[in-house]
Amino acid sequence: MWWRFCSLLAWFPLQEAFLTNHTETVTVEEGQTLILKCVVSQGKTTSLQWLAPSGFTIFLNEHPALKNPKYQLLHHSTHQLSISVLNVALQDEGVYKCLHYSNSVRTKEVKVIVLATPSIPTLEASVIRTQDGKEHVTLKCSTVRSKPPPQITWIIGNDIELNGETHHEFETDKKKCNSSSILRVHRHSRNSTVDCVIRHKGLQGGKLVAPFRFEALVTNHETASDAPEKSSPSSQDPQQPTSTVAVMEDSSITESDKEEKERPTEDPALATEASLQYVGVMRRKNGILLLTLVSFLIFILFIIVQLFIMKLRKVHVVWKRENEISEHTLESYKSRSNNEETSSQEKKCQGFRSKSYMNYITQLYSEAKTKRKENAQNSKLKEEPTHIPETIV
Repeated sequence: MWWRFCSLLAWFPLQEAFLTNHTETVTVEEGQTLILKCVVSQGKTTSLQWLAPSGFTIFLNEHPALKNPKYQLLHHSTHQLSISVLNVALQDEGVYKCLHYSNSVRTKEVKVIVLATPSIPTLEASVIRTQDGKEHVTLKCSTVRSKPPPQITWIIGNDIELNGETHHEFETDKKKCNSSSILRVHRHSRNSTVDCVIRHKGLQGGKLVAPFRFEALVTNHETASDAPEKSSPSSQDPQQPTSTVAVMEDSSITESDKEEKERPTEDPALATEASLQYVGVMRRKNGILLLTLVSFLIFILFIIVQLFIMKLRKVHVVWKRENEISEHTLESYKSRSNNEETSSQEKKCQGFRSKSYMNYITQLYSEAKTKRKENAQNSKLKEEPTHIPETIV
């Protein structure tokens, strides 16, 4: 029954009796716990209710309306309703409302802003050689998944701070962003230092620092130049990186600029070791990438072979069908030819028989006619001697 009552209260028509008398803003970091307190003055109070930014009721007095362990009841009395939101995420951002039901409905609005602190920055250095033979160093400092976008600056030699070419790219949720800053150095000494500094609201006045020592870059650049596997730069490209060194340092959050100036100098051997570790990691990544590419090519080749087999099978089926049709046509033609030959032979036989019958009848008729003539002649010869002339007698 309580959840039905809470649902009705969630969409309670707030008209002239609805008053907004207090609004505040609360900022909380992602992953922390949000505390929401609703305290009303002493007087006649009927009910207190907390609403989520979506408009649904979280708590009505001490009764939970949402079966979500993320929302916890901290305290309830006739004049106070306090709740907590555990493990705050960016989806929990919005305006929470506390409704106070008495003679009139009053509300307290709490605008919650969720901050996502940036990750530990990574610093990459690359030596760019132009077509005219000049070189310059490009430093790139990157950090990911921050809200709002951080501020990235560069400190050169512990006394000069400047901005680089900063770029922010938001993720698909349009809330968190990945940020990077590029600094180009045309002249430097072996002992020069550059620090990438990340400032953000979620750091509460602190900063993330990624230091870089040009000594490590020079050492790795000389090692790459002495290696026999070095490839000559292309003359067609206007500029081409000849060596790349990425330094990934554990950044520290300092409380003030004074502590930052008192930071101990990094050992060059540690920077060289970190660079070598990065080279090993990059080689492993390249091996994994090559293996993935080969697997993809094999898969594509398998698909092509399957398509070729299917096409060959279709052609074979069509050829077999045409062969069966041609054989059937040939058999029918042969049977028709045989029938025609048999019928012609029968007709010939019948014609020969009829002709022989006619010849036989004609022969009989001629023989009978001949016999008649012979009989007639014989009869004439018999009659002639009866008339003997009288002279002879």
